[in-house]
Amino acid sequence: MEPTTPRFAFGPRNYRLMFIGLAVLAAGFITMTLDPTQYGEGFLGITLGPILLAIGFGIEFWAIMARSGPAAPVARDAATVNTVPSQPVPPVGPSPTFTSPTYKR
Repeated sequence: MEPTTPRFAFGPRNYRLMFIGLAVLAAGFITMTLDPTQYGEGFLGITLGPILLAIGFGIEFWAIMARSGPAAPVARDAATVNTVPSQPVPPVGPSPTFTSPTYKR
């Protein structure tokens, strides 16, 4: 049995983009809280913070949708190949015949 490494949902590039997106989101929220005007109605709270948040969410979306690079390794051992089909298996027995229902009034 050959050693296998755990398969993650995303590749290293995707995780790097996710962490960058989280950092930009955090910077956006922190920027909105640093606004010195009352109720955050200055440039930082109304303009710059929300722009950083939109950019951060865009980076997160891109990180999820981007391809992760090379395909994940596929198991080639005999047990997996024989027990887990790669294509749907067609039914073996005779196909059932369906009759239309009869309605009485």
